[in-house]
This record gives sequence, C-alpha cells and structure tokens, in this order.
Amino acid sequence: MSNPQPVQIQIEIDDATSQGIYSNLTLMAHNETEFILDFVFIQPQTPKAKVRARILSNPVHAKRLLSALQENIRRYEEKFGPIKMTSEPEKEPSQYQGHYL
Repeated sequence: MSNPQPVQIQIEIDDATSQGIYSNLTLMAHNETEFILDFVFIQPQTPKAKVRARILSNPVHAKRLLSALQENIRRYEEKFGPIKMTSEPEKEPSQYQGHYL
C-alpha cells in the first residue's frame, strides 16, 4: 500500500476581501453543531455598532482555530514581548447569548 500524496489547495482572494475588516470586539455563540463569531467595530464614544463580519464554523474547526491562534500568539510574544491587556472585557450585552471578547 502506498502513501497518498497530500492534496495541494489553491486559495484565491478577491480584492475587496484582501483589504480586510478591522474589528475591536468579537461576540461568540454556539449550539451543538456550530460556532458563530461576530466581528464588530465599535468607535469610541459611539453607543451603536454593526457586525462587520459573521463566521459560522463547526466545532472541530473552531477548536483548530483556537489552537492555531494560541500558537501564533505564543510566537508573537516570543518575538515582540507580552501582549498587555489594558482592561478586562466588559459584560456581554443582555440581548446576545454568547461571550463578549
């Protein structure tokens, strides 16, 4: 039995997506089959904000994302020093059933 060759995936990105979207607040919720991440930008002194992107993912991928993010933060801090948290996250909005990050 021979070892299967790894499949090479070609990933494309359009111009608008490649510009990215800035977020300084993430709301997270989940059910049995999916995780929902809402990325929001809140401007200072503004009481209202809109979700700029929503990502839906399955639990396995969400756990892989967590692992990859932890590894990248570890590498970042090794190179640039510890990331200082300036304040604790605020309490979650009452109308949102998830975590406020």
